[in-house]
Amino acid sequence: MENVILTQSFSFAVRIVKLCTSLANDKKEFVLSRQLMKCGTSIGANVREAQQAQSKKDFLSKISIALKEADETLYWLDLLNATDFLTKEQYVSFLSRSGISQTSAGGYC
Repeated sequence: MENVILTQSFSFAVRIVKLCTSLANDKKEFVLSRQLMKCGTSIGANVREAQQAQSKKDFLSKISIALKEADETLYWLDLLNATDFLTKEQYVSFLSRSGISQTSAGGYC
């Protein structure tokens, strides 16, 4: 049986890596994209680690960390959008394909 959260968090990490690579190569932006890369890929890593939890408490801890990393990822996406490193179209597309509503995204659209 497929674990949807694991699959989606991995796909999200792939999109983050591609976005950060594009920001570094095309816009020569390294600082914000590095922060985004770290937290955006950490979500899936923590979800995957939670699958090997030794207890319910350990599982909840890893999932909680993944949630915090997701929130931080949203912050960096909001900042990249607000500073025009992402176009409005890129930002909206990224959030919508990631299942994040624009209202929860800080209203920077």
